[in-house]
Amino acid sequence: MPPEHIFSEYAYFSAYSDAWVEHARRYAETMTERLSLGPASYVIELGSNDGYLIQFFVEKGIPVLGIDPAANIAGAAAARGVPTLVTFFGLGTAHELAEKGNQADLVVGNNVLAQVANLNSFVEGIRLILKPQGVCTIEFPHLFKTMVGNQFDQIYHEHFSYFAALTAEKIFAAHGRRIFDVEELWTHGGSLRLYACHADDATHPILPAVFGAYAPRAGGRLASARDLCRFR
Repeated sequence: MPPEHIFSEYAYFSAYSDAWVEHARRYAETMTERLSLGPASYVIELGSNDGYLIQFFVEKGIPVLGIDPAANIAGAAAARGVPTLVTFFGLGTAHELAEKGNQADLVVGNNVLAQVANLNSFVEGIRLILKPQGVCTIEFPHLFKTMVGNQFDQIYHEHFSYFAALTAEKIFAAHGRRIFDVEELWTHGGSLRLYACHADDATHPILPAVFGAYAPRAGGRLASARDLCRFR
């Protein structure tokens, strides 16, 4: 089914879940402190839904922009004071934003990567809208956890792809980005949050968590290819 038929009018409003909104609030607190964000900073969220997340940056006086293809939920975001560009994000949109000087200190993408039909356009677009020392964070359900837990409810028509840390790293590396940190999250039965920067950005050294993320554990030991195949 074409993405336009799925996402142009969307039934799910993220703010319906109190636990998810709290997860977003904690993220905003953490990133504001970690990146020293303030009124001179700029945050862009891809797949921003009803503004459930970047509303917390707005409360801190940090300029933001949400990008989402669903006009119906963009209205809910506007009610929260979140300016939202109603469009699918990709190279075209990224070029337009970059040409206007709209580059971000932080680009956020929570549970959106799996829903992208053209990954190369999407990931290259992030490169264009990220400042030279900007950071991009991407959250997605961890494929390893999905297989180990037999989480069949993660498989549905909105998802075009499924990711582990290594596959996401390869996609970002192909478009000039480097993963420098990884966090394991409780959301969606076990998710990953990847932190990426430009490949030549020396201000974000690679942290030890990155190497552990490429070797997931099964039953307390390192998972082998045989382990992964066993859960198919």
